[in-house]
Amino acid sequence: MTLTPTVIREYDEQAPESDETETATFALGCFWGPDAEFGAVDGVVRTRVGYAGGTKSDPSYHDLGDHTEAFQVDYVPEEVSYGDLLERAFRNHDPHRQVRKTQYQNIVFTDTSVQQDTVEEYLEKNGLSPDGIETRIEELSGFHTAEDYHQKYNLRSRGTLIEEFEDAGYDDKDIRESLAAAKLNGYASGHEVDTEGGLELPDDRTVR
Repeated sequence: MTLTPTVIREYDEQAPESDETETATFALGCFWGPDAEFGAVDGVVRTRVGYAGGTKSDPSYHDLGDHTEAFQVDYVPEEVSYGDLLERAFRNHDPHRQVRKTQYQNIVFTDTSVQQDTVEEYLEKNGLSPDGIETRIEELSGFHTAEDYHQKYNLRSRGTLIEEFEDAGYDDKDIRESLAAAKLNGYASGHEVDTEGGLELPDDRTVR
């Protein structure tokens, strides 16, 4: 089997609905990399990049204000827990260091009391505290979706892959919220992806 528009559509039809998933939000520097990495994780079904943590009402890439590049993952909690995602987020940066530029700072956003409790438990377990680290721990006040050209950036860099989505009739929003796009974006970035479910992966990862 090869990757075709039909394969993409059938794979996405298996994706859990929003009421079956939960959402985690992190900021870990430039959002292209973690968007791809977390999208490849088993149990993650959708990803998107955007801006959060600031007060500007309508941030854009060229006018961020005090916002930070962030990303969201929708995940099935029975397959991957918030704690698992949180641990991966901390593995991706040094919590004792923070970059000066607000655009690329490290932030763990919490959106529920359960997430807040999980963060507190993680920090305590690892001998850390909110006041003793540079990583910002903040309640999520809003998430502003980034421009379309930032969504699934690595996938969009693969002309032969993105064309399959276009041939399947996907618009930019469809690509952003696609399970297949999340997995192929991770694959295009060099991450291992579970192909169970019928998603066919190309033989190489060369950016075209």
